[in-house]
Amino acid sequence: MRTLFFTQAIDDALAQAMADDPRIIVFGEDIPLLRRNLLARFGPRRVRGTPISESAFLGAGVAAAMAGLRPVVEIYMVDFLGVCMDALLNHAAKVEAFSGGKWTAPVVVRVPCGGGYGDGGQHEQSLWGWLAHIPGLTVLVPSTPADAGGLMLAALQHDGPVIFLEHKLLSETWLEFLGSGARRTVQYDVPAEGAKGAVLQNWEPVPIGKAVLRRAGDDVTIVSVGVGVHRALEVAQALEMEGISAGVLDLRTVSPLDKTAVREAVAQTERLLVVDEDYEGFGLSGELSAVILEAGISCKYARVCTQTTIPYARHLENQILPNRERIYASVRQLMQ
Repeated sequence: MRTLFFTQAIDDALAQAMADDPRIIVFGEDIPLLRRNLLARFGPRRVRGTPISESAFLGAGVAAAMAGLRPVVEIYMVDFLGVCMDALLNHAAKVEAFSGGKWTAPVVVRVPCGGGYGDGGQHEQSLWGWLAHIPGLTVLVPSTPADAGGLMLAALQHDGPVIFLEHKLLSETWLEFLGSGARRTVQYDVPAEGAKGAVLQNWEPVPIGKAVLRRAGDDVTIVSVGVGVHRALEVAQALEMEGISAGVLDLRTVSPLDKTAVREAVAQTERLLVVDEDYEGFGLSGELSAVILEAGISCKYARVCTQTTIPYARHLENQILPNRERIYASVRQLMQ
């Protein structure tokens, strides 16, 4: 075993895959700088910078995937997928179904997501519920370096389009950037257990669509992804001092969803709290409630989500995004 930072783990797994498969290429804005280690190893033919035109280079990535390559296309933030959504919504996600399986688009779209650092609603969204709503897209949201590298390897082996979401508060690259300039006095609530951790010496793929129980519990089940998993674990540890046993289920994959793991966990505790940094309406939290109801499981249910546009002001942002205080209060209410 060895210890790597979150983004370092993703890049390391990507390098292992690129060494094994010459079809894998990486491109996007500022990629020669951001992935300079990959550039030094694999050269400018496979690690390329692009102009600032998301529609152009994501469209090129989908076409390259259909032509036989396995591109990793990097978008600067998930919010900017709004600029180039046509390539995903109407092409990559549908080409296999429309062609009867004759065509596939094995493209990995790597995108930072999430807030908690004062950048407002055009730069801090999560949007995994929006993306998972589209049939044909696989949506991954790792919470640890080990899962981040393993899921990247799985994404590169998948024969369809994959959205790989990397929360900025887990990324050492993003934290270094966010801490520059006038932000040096701003404190970020970064989960230490997520930003750095033990990984395998040689990467193996983490199964897509398989959740993992991070903590067992008898009284309530907290389900989340990304940074939310670490917030939930911190709250569960505090609740233990009060005699409340909280389990934490890390979905890891939003689409496909591990419905079996959710049903089994909630059937045991009969209480479900969904911690979701994405928007509350029409999203993951509602989908999970439907999974439980359709299975005929009776439970008490609550959710802690982002309910409206994320503001710039840090004190207002903290009220909007899921935090430990909101999670704690929701669990206590479920236990009444």
